[in-house]
Amino acid sequence: MKLVLLSGGSGKRLWPLSNDSRSKQFLRVLESPQGEPESMVQRVWRQLKETGLESSSYLATGRGQVEMIQSQLGSEVPIIVEPERRDTFPAIALTASYLYSVAGVSPSEIVAILPVDPYVESSFFESVAKLESTMEESGANLALMGVVPELASEKYGYIIPTRDAAGENGFLRVSHFQEKPDRKQAEELISRNALWNCGVFAFRLGYLLDILQSKGLPLGYEEMQKQYKLLASISFDYEVVEKEDNIVVQPYDGFWKDLGTWNTLTEEMSSNHVGKGFITADSEGTCLINELDIPITVIGAKDLIIAASPDGILVTHKAESPRIKEVLKTFEQRPMYEERRWGHYRVIDYVKYDEGNEVLTKRIFIAEGKNISYQLHHKRSEIWTIISGEASIVLNEKMHNVKAGDVVRIPEGTKHAILALTNLEFIEVQTGSELVEEDNIRITLDWDDIELHQFIS
Repeated sequence: MKLVLLSGGSGKRLWPLSNDSRSKQFLRVLESPQGEPESMVQRVWRQLKETGLESSSYLATGRGQVEMIQSQLGSEVPIIVEPERRDTFPAIALTASYLYSVAGVSPSEIVAILPVDPYVESSFFESVAKLESTMEESGANLALMGVVPELASEKYGYIIPTRDAAGENGFLRVSHFQEKPDRKQAEELISRNALWNCGVFAFRLGYLLDILQSKGLPLGYEEMQKQYKLLASISFDYEVVEKEDNIVVQPYDGFWKDLGTWNTLTEEMSSNHVGKGFITADSEGTCLINELDIPITVIGAKDLIIAASPDGILVTHKAESPRIKEVLKTFEQRPMYEERRWGHYRVIDYVKYDEGNEVLTKRIFIAEGKNISYQLHHKRSEIWTIISGEASIVLNEKMHNVKAGDVVRIPEGTKHAILALTNLEFIEVQTGSELVEEDNIRITLDWDDIELHQFIS
């Protein structure tokens, strides 16, 4: 059995800590068993290890999240990369082509798809593993997992089973689905043993390959990537699940929670205060999460969430926090904080002048032994001021060592890379006509290749 975790998200619901490059699953606001800060994706990957499922698991994500995943889980984690952000059907179609044509997975193998960020106990993943035997026993084309509801919630979709007797594994045949009902409808559905749809389902790989072929889509991963933009941007639920008659659902009667909004996330945080600042004792039910270097003081505030990051500052009543996605619909800005495979950076300042020239200032951290790729830019120059640590840099095939206090000038068109010999911090000032990611012309990534490139050149 293969497990695929879908990692996506636009980063709006937990703004300002989340953004287009750092979705909610990457926020280190939970606590690990060792008492260290832990993100949702780190928690889930740890639980997969604990249940022995890590070696058969993959992550499917867009290009923009690859380095964030590698930063938090390590460079060895198997990642299936989407060429661009689309919906769940294209993502799962691409995943199927990868498993078949690259990983060599047999069409008879069971594949389970699940979100990357469920807040659950490890027993949840043990239940996911049982989907394999449920598929075998039921003979179904799709096997879903449904959470036994604690209450009549209007936030979730529901899976409504038939009244047939359960199978040996406790599965039920599926009658139909109901998207986010009102409270009265939800109560009626629960009386019929309906389950919350938690986004987990399984199928034989060959089942989905047949669907792809029927749509004239390729089974090869490289060709599927080329045609990816042509695929309809539609959910797997609408494109496949709701058109399938032979479906079963396996109930899960354990702890499950969607930490998709500030009010639900703060309920599971070990502390109501993260980062610089102070909350007075009479500020009941209030949470402060501060990623800035300036302190925030909260006095006598009740049931508020105050969240601050380089992207902005949010002050909201807990009950109103889900409105943030609607409020931000027309708000666009570049991410001001990003994690990469080598470390992270924060944008300190950005100015666009009337004549069109742009200046972007970043504070960059590179972990010891990590490096930024060998690259060049056609539309900007850069100045690096080393704040702390030591590094080796390569400029146009020539290597130099730098330390705190050194200044490095990188004119347009200069090939350059940097390797942190110790933990390294520096200020980067970019100046140019267009400061965009597309102007990062990567030559090579691995430092050994960069050193070899010197001697060859």
